[in-house]
Amino acid sequence: MPGPGPGPGVSVRSERRRGPGAATGSMMLLTATEGCGDVRHSQGALSVAGFQPVGGRGGGGGGLKPGQSITVLGSPMGLSPRPSVQTRKSCLGAGCTRTTKLPLLAKSGSARDGENCVKKLCILTAIKPSNVEKEKQKFFKSNYTYNPQFEYSNPLSSQLLDKHNNASDRFLTQAVRIMELALKRYGSYEKFELATGGSLLTKSRIWHQVKKYMDKEGCLGEIVVHLTDDLLSRASMTVVNSRPTLTINMATAREHWLEGMLRHEIGTHYFRGINNSQQPWGSSSGRRRHNLRPLNPTEEGLASLHSVLFRKDPLLWRAALLYYTVFQASRMPFAQLFQDLGRFLREPNTRWDYCVRAKRGQTDTSQPGCFSKDQVYLDGILKILRHRDKIDFPLLMALGKVSYEDVERLRDLAATEHVRIPHFLQDEARYGEQLQKIMQANHITDNELHSLI
Repeated sequence: MPGPGPGPGVSVRSERRRGPGAATGSMMLLTATEGCGDVRHSQGALSVAGFQPVGGRGGGGGGLKPGQSITVLGSPMGLSPRPSVQTRKSCLGAGCTRTTKLPLLAKSGSARDGENCVKKLCILTAIKPSNVEKEKQKFFKSNYTYNPQFEYSNPLSSQLLDKHNNASDRFLTQAVRIMELALKRYGSYEKFELATGGSLLTKSRIWHQVKKYMDKEGCLGEIVVHLTDDLLSRASMTVVNSRPTLTINMATAREHWLEGMLRHEIGTHYFRGINNSQQPWGSSSGRRRHNLRPLNPTEEGLASLHSVLFRKDPLLWRAALLYYTVFQASRMPFAQLFQDLGRFLREPNTRWDYCVRAKRGQTDTSQPGCFSKDQVYLDGILKILRHRDKIDFPLLMALGKVSYEDVERLRDLAATEHVRIPHFLQDEARYGEQLQKIMQANHITDNELHSLI
């Protein structure tokens, strides 16, 4: 059955991209008075406009010390308040009446202030091969024996590539165990994906679920949403033409997994980005002045936990497979890595995607080497679970892009009067129960974590 349509006050216009390898479509959710401009790899097939912020209130509790309140509204993006449209709010403290303004990327300030947000986007864009489809055809025609020779429009320097070619085996045992648990329970990854993720969603169903989630978080009208099949990850949160932009990979948007992705991208990256812009450490110079630790692995570890939060079987399969694939890529050429992943993945196209992620940045993939960023997900997950009883999670969200290790020393320096906390964090008892459930499902024990970390 077709999903629900856009609804009253929403206009739809469609286009088709012709030629081989065409994207299946794109969709943008934006305020009626705003254009989305040049949206990422926009090859659109569907554009939706007319979203306006909605009113209303919510509530919840936070694990703050007495006398400290958080007023709630509500990736690595440098966001600053926008001088117009207001959004709804809810409170974690008494008497909060202010509203937050719609976020917009800062247009002024030094280049260094935007360094964190720009650097990540530039790196991830630069290491995306420009000839992926051509090399994929060669690889498949060779019966999976050819090592792709990737080309890049704006290749990174060898020094920068070397910096990200440092795979770790610290949590390799845990990664393999998690995947073996999935295979034991479901027989194959493909069966696990169908049983826990459900069916792939149509564009209209994706639109419906995204709108429903944004409404729940009070951010309807703030974020441009772009659907594509031209993405190595399941989704990404970036800034395009000064607007927060969520790009969703339609090929991985499943009915039971989509809300987890929205908790990852919006409820974690987006909200922490907004909260960060209000803090004294909201710029690169501010981070240096307060001697902050790197935001990762906390940022991606927290977001990855939120991806599986509330699942019936919250197996950390993706984080585990990314960690494992990066480590193996550091030791193997592309074709050997592809064969090795057959231990966990049968479907050739899915295996290809994981191999490309791990080998991106390389030109000659017959050489061992990796892009090690993808290990940060499992790394962050395990470190957060290790210290979960000591972490003040609402405050970790309120402080913005900070490490869990910096939370206590920043507590009294933070601007907590006017921040945004996602709905799923406003019942801390339930949140804690879900973290425990994640540990149990993945056979992770406190004794193990204490010995590892």
